[in-house]
Amino acid sequence: MSDAGTHASTAMHDGFGRRIDYVRLSLTDRCDLRCRYCMAEEMVFLPRNDVLTLEEIADLARRFVARGVTRIRLTGGEPLARRGAVQVARDIGKLIGSGLDELTMTTNATRLAEHAGSLWDAGLRRINVSLDTLKPDRFRHITRTGDLTRVLDGIEAARVQGFAVKVNMVALRGLNDDEIVPMLRWCGERGFGLSLIETMPLGQVEDDREDRFFPLTEARARIEVDYALVPSTQRTGGPARYWQVAKLGVTLGLISPLTRNFCDSCNRIRVSAAGQLYMCLGHEDNVDLRAALRSGDEAALNVAIDHALRLKPARHEFDLSVPATARHMSVTGG
Repeated sequence: MSDAGTHASTAMHDGFGRRIDYVRLSLTDRCDLRCRYCMAEEMVFLPRNDVLTLEEIADLARRFVARGVTRIRLTGGEPLARRGAVQVARDIGKLIGSGLDELTMTTNATRLAEHAGSLWDAGLRRINVSLDTLKPDRFRHITRTGDLTRVLDGIEAARVQGFAVKVNMVALRGLNDDEIVPMLRWCGERGFGLSLIETMPLGQVEDDREDRFFPLTEARARIEVDYALVPSTQRTGGPARYWQVAKLGVTLGLISPLTRNFCDSCNRIRVSAAGQLYMCLGHEDNVDLRAALRSGDEAALNVAIDHALRLKPARHEFDLSVPATARHMSVTGG
């Protein structure tokens, strides 16, 4: 599986010639927060029998690495809300150096203080943390249930452990747009990166996304009042355009699915906790991998993956007035 020739001969490309070498694996659609832009107040989650076992998730990761995937990110929902999340991280982490270059995680950090050491031992070295505000009352409002202290304790535990931490902040007009520059400074003081994200119309939620939409062109203009932004050479094949804020020592990512489409360089696919492969975050089309995986027929699994790659669209088309998908962000991760 570690043979470079094998990887090259089975490498995944979509119908537009884009090389797919990054997979986001969801461990669960459940989350211990209820962020207003992400989830409805009352959610219906997958029946537990529909969810892939931890062993199946690790096996699927191995199959993807055999197809040339070099980066895997564990997502949710909240991945650490899944019992056994650290174990599956350990199992996938064993692939690092044998085809897999990096294993990472996106988390809300509510349970990170407890698990930071174990995740480090599993081979993770970078953590993305979803954090939209540094104000406790505002945090509870946005998340409906959250305790900011627990999140900050988790982030600090990751920092002390040695993780490279990047904060993901969804910019929301009238809710946290006044914190964009303070968050940038806070990250600079701690050596963290920061990515700002425009809200995306995935799933039906109670809040009005059009009212809350804050374009990152405006966020950038606010930042540049105080700080020079220098274009970065950093490229991940992902959605962010990166800038260096030299005065603060911060790498700033701008993820703008509405004001500046980033799909031309897309290198990723997403797998839900139930084993559905989604080719695009902004489309409903998916291919079921669970049946093929459980059949034990490796050829059938590869056929299903190849079929999905042919269906991958050129780009998403977002309209804030109408949800692009019935599923919420928590089903496939951000």
